[in-house]
Amino acid sequence: MPPPRRPWGDFPDALIHATESRVKQHPAYPAAKSGDAGAALDLVRDVFDDALPGRLRELLGDRQPMLVSAHAYEREGVNAIPEVLADVMAARLGWRVDSGVVQTNVVTHTGADGFARLARQPAFDGTVIAGADYVMIDDFVGMGGTLANLRGHIESQGGQVLAAVVLTGKPHSAKLQLTTERLNELRKIHGAELEQWWQERFGHAFDALTESEARYLVRTPDLATIRNRIAAAEQAGDCA
Repeated sequence: MPPPRRPWGDFPDALIHATESRVKQHPAYPAAKSGDAGAALDLVRDVFDDALPGRLRELLGDRQPMLVSAHAYEREGVNAIPEVLADVMAARLGWRVDSGVVQTNVVTHTGADGFARLARQPAFDGTVIAGADYVMIDDFVGMGGTLANLRGHIESQGGQVLAAVVLTGKPHSAKLQLTTERLNELRKIHGAELEQWWQERFGHAFDALTESEARYLVRTPDLATIRNRIAAAEQAGDCA
């Protein structure tokens, strides 16, 4: 069964701590990505934006959500950065961390192209507190699929996701909410046939895509190319 997703509504842009170059060129980054919690703490402390917790408080007002991190599995191990970032954010804000939600598959998105990211969807499991507010934490936002699926899992279990915070990512990737203009453009270019196929394959219509995912599909010339590239990416990677 495909991971659940929902339309974005008025979801705010993800908050980004630092540039990609600052994070990925940090000497602790490779070890942190491979599961070294000490290296992850060194990395997070060095690139942490001290103004960002205040921006998050301003965005959410009096609400005190729980922080939930994307426990991403890499082939080298469990990425330690999201959980450490969640812990540091929680200490700054005085909020709780919910560690009960985990990723259940290996998708290997690091260094992957857009079609590999679209094809190899992360899935999540774990207990969610119905009616509780959550903020998602991850190390990186690219096309936003991991955050979209984490949000889908939380909200399908009765939680409410208010925002997302990441350590790094390109500025344009911060926009998770799909714009009406992009949705209309995608439907105009690729039509109902692709959206129906997408619904059957991924379990959601175009309105649950992220802005970056939709932009990537808009730039692909035809439906056959999209289907073939996604099929090839599925075969090349671990989609289980």
